[in-house]
Amino acid sequence: MNNAWAVVTGASSGLGVAFADRIASEGVGVVLVARREDKLREVAADLHRRRGVDTDVVAADLSTQEGVQKVIDAMEGRELAYLVNNAGFGTLGDFEQADESRIANELNLNVVALTQLSRAAAPGMVERGRGAIINVASTAAFQPIPRMAVYAASKAYVLRLTIALWSELHPTGVRALAICPGPTETQFFANAGNDAVMADRRTPAQVVDTTFTALKQHRPYVVDGVRNTVMAFATRLAPTRLQAKLAEFVATH
Repeated sequence: MNNAWAVVTGASSGLGVAFADRIASEGVGVVLVARREDKLREVAADLHRRRGVDTDVVAADLSTQEGVQKVIDAMEGRELAYLVNNAGFGTLGDFEQADESRIANELNLNVVALTQLSRAAAPGMVERGRGAIINVASTAAFQPIPRMAVYAASKAYVLRLTIALWSELHPTGVRALAICPGPTETQFFANAGNDAVMADRRTPAQVVDTTFTALKQHRPYVVDGVRNTVMAFATRLAPTRLQAKLAEFVATH
């Protein structure tokens, strides 16, 4: 893996740090992307000290086109082994009362930036015949969720896009995988507006382990954890109205 690099977004905490650490353990250099440069530099220094890999940081707001372009520019000239599209956020609350600019930023980050970065990484990977695009979706992708409507819809997009990419890229040797975590010990719920909901959470390390096991199996997507897998697929058997009601109850308790 000499000279190989990974780009990990949302890399200043939580899942992003766990993904970066796992990839660095393979001897792959890591480009860390998030808004806070001070936190990124702390993570970069720790990875270099413990794993002995080269690191780089890109402080960028991926809800803006300028931020996305900064990351695309950082990809230039690097042999990408991994792209991990982990950055994203959700909003908990009634849709008609949601801040319009927050909705726009949520879609730009969860959908637009992920799509553009995947598109920028894919050609080089295909040319080399190797590499992996890992997109962080969610168990929210499997059903509509009232009071988290935009987030669930954005993650459904991530899941469907990634499955399509898996099919397109599979013959080239390049892998695409959507990891669908349930509640995880990150800052997600605090940022969404209520850190008290969904208190039974998996760890970032567990999610990353699930991801790399599925990647070795060349799967298009995977749900993290047995309980989350059962919940994700059980809702499909219910009528649409009941799906929405159940999903809303789980998301707010």
